[in-house]
Amino acid sequence: MSENWYARWMYRWETRLTTRDENRVVRPVEWGFEWIAPFLEEHGFGSVLPSPAEMRDPAAAEAAMLRINQLLIRNSDRFFGYRRPTDFRLEERHPQLYPTNVRPETLARDAQLRRQAAEGKLQPAQFLRFTSPERTPYPENDLVNARWYPAPAHKDPRRPKQAIVVLPQWNADGFSHNALCAIFNRMGVSALRLSKPYHDIRRPSELERSDYAVSANVGRTLSACRQAVVDIRCCIDWLEEQGYEHFGVLGTSLGSCYAFLASAHDPRIRVNAFNHASTAFGDVVWVGQSTRHIREAVEQAGLTQDRLRDLWSAISPVSYYGHFAGPAANGSAKNVLLVYAQYDLTFPLEYSLKVVEAFRRHGVRFEPRVLPCGHYTTGETPYKYIDGWYMGSFVYRAFKALREEKAAGRTAPQSAPSVEEEALTR
Repeated sequence: MSENWYARWMYRWETRLTTRDENRVVRPVEWGFEWIAPFLEEHGFGSVLPSPAEMRDPAAAEAAMLRINQLLIRNSDRFFGYRRPTDFRLEERHPQLYPTNVRPETLARDAQLRRQAAEGKLQPAQFLRFTSPERTPYPENDLVNARWYPAPAHKDPRRPKQAIVVLPQWNADGFSHNALCAIFNRMGVSALRLSKPYHDIRRPSELERSDYAVSANVGRTLSACRQAVVDIRCCIDWLEEQGYEHFGVLGTSLGSCYAFLASAHDPRIRVNAFNHASTAFGDVVWVGQSTRHIREAVEQAGLTQDRLRDLWSAISPVSYYGHFAGPAANGSAKNVLLVYAQYDLTFPLEYSLKVVEAFRRHGVRFEPRVLPCGHYTTGETPYKYIDGWYMGSFVYRAFKALREEKAAGRTAPQSAPSVEEEALTR
């Protein structure tokens, strides 16, 4: 009885949080072939693009997009590959909020930060900037932005330099997850907090929210995902140039999807914290509360959940479990944390449990952690502290395991010990 009461209370709370923003826009379905055409043509796949007549025929256009997705999956190393940027640079400026909602308290905080910056009361911060290998019609989106949190130099010069790329949730403002980066610095781990495509400073001026990252434009959503993945990998490139040896990713929600795809295609990424995870991109969009406006457009176009799942199969984690579970560089395994929520209405529990099953089936060694809340309530007290403990303690142990592995000269598969295992050694 108490469990049923708690579940109903949590679902009501979760629903209130997912419906408080009223600036979600229902945009019509578009195939968006022009967003994926440059990649296809550059790599000799232009013949799969539909003719102008086929683009005007919904059935033919859908069939063409399905063929493209299957081609991208077969050639995912190319799709998530890139040319290394040559314009890496650090920029110093005052951080800004870049809110994605119009609630009075959010706008007041944004105004306060701007006022503090103008009065010289806000400390400037460093940001890594470079041009994304995936180009779009929006110059501001193509200039990658990652706030830099360098850890202090360690007193032991033999200690390997370690860093993690942090990706917040969809529609995150410019301050989301910054506190996590500061915590990682105290562990001796540097952090790059990456602004995902179409987010905060990268958001086109025509948008209030980061709508173009996930939308009813099928091709643009594919492009945004590819851009996010190659941007993560470029961040690792820059970190390598700075002398870092061990790398990780931490992603929340949409950021978790991007982080998984990057790690599946980059053996350098050894530490993986997936904070809310699901299987298929289209399933989450179809059933999730936070994407109900996209589902409305998709349903108006006559599409179904199964068809939407196939149209975004090339950016779905479920398509790349084998890639992720495969042998990493030098035969070294990935350290994995999987956090999901019992009462999630955005990444429903049934899909997160399928990730758990898939990881076990593919032999991935990972730590599952279950939050007694939902997706949005993860950011509320006390759940945000529970989630922070799960992620922080895992990142600490995983990087420690990599340091010990290097010190011992090991190259055999190594995974961070679980909380229970660590307790037995104390």
